[in-house]
Amino acid sequence: MAELLVVGSVALDSVETPFGQVQEVLGGSATYFSCSASFFTRVRLVATVGQDFPKEHVQLLEDRGVDVGGLSVAAGRTFRWSGAYGYDLNEARTLDTQLNVFANFRPALAENLRRVPYLFLANIDPELQLEVLHQMRERPRLVALDTMNFWIQGKREPLGRVLREVDVVTINDAEARQLAGEPNLVKAARAIAAMGPRTVVVKRGEYGALLLDDGAFFVVPAYPLESVFDPTGAGDTFAGGFMGSLAARDRVDRGTLRRAMVYGSVMASFTVEDFSLNRLARLAPHEIERRYADFEDLIRLERA
Repeated sequence: MAELLVVGSVALDSVETPFGQVQEVLGGSATYFSCSASFFTRVRLVATVGQDFPKEHVQLLEDRGVDVGGLSVAAGRTFRWSGAYGYDLNEARTLDTQLNVFANFRPALAENLRRVPYLFLANIDPELQLEVLHQMRERPRLVALDTMNFWIQGKREPLGRVLREVDVVTINDAEARQLAGEPNLVKAARAIAAMGPRTVVVKRGEYGALLLDDGAFFVVPAYPLESVFDPTGAGDTFAGGFMGSLAARDRVDRGTLRRAMVYGSVMASFTVEDFSLNRLARLAPHEIERRYADFEDLIRLERA
């Protein structure tokens, strides 16, 4: 088992879906990622919050075994995001974004974090992602990043630079098409791989996820759920399960990558069953393994 470092956002979210609404609950890309990955390996978190950040949220992460030594408290208010979903839960409509202390976030890695072997650069400015990577004392065994349409459109040149230096990119389907300038998802994945990362993971929401590794494709479905309350953070939870599984095995080959894809889908399927991190907070390891076995049944093809 190897340690895993994540650098990203910790936030307070206000979310409305057809099934309810919540105000200023725990959110942020690094939060969902950390909590998900913590079921598999030791996670170290680097992020920033304001002085108003509730202590019980820090306690939740600590209870999951996440190292929050890199969670700094800055003068001011915590990053806030507000969004709403219609009956099509694949896309959120952003109502309000208040960067607050996150606007001045400049991650500086403590010495004990600069040799962590697995690194995930969550959805932040690609210039910051590159700065973090260059702070590592030695090249991690695996570097992955996530990005979004805002950076693809507004910071394409630095995003291109950091893509050339990472092993894995996780990205949703609309953003993959935008980044590649290609409507066909298979061609888009190949175009992104040509930008640098050997492995491309395309998150497709209710349609599952697509893996391209060394030219070979692998597809996992989404877990069929009867109750979906809130898809916020599902992609980050997927990435946490994916990277956590790889770090736990401390090996990256075709088999472990495909297994990690299933674990990513398993973890995302739990997150959407409740608002915020509520479902992950009460999740038990045996539930993860049971759902993993269910996934195996979903994708098993019996020979005639």
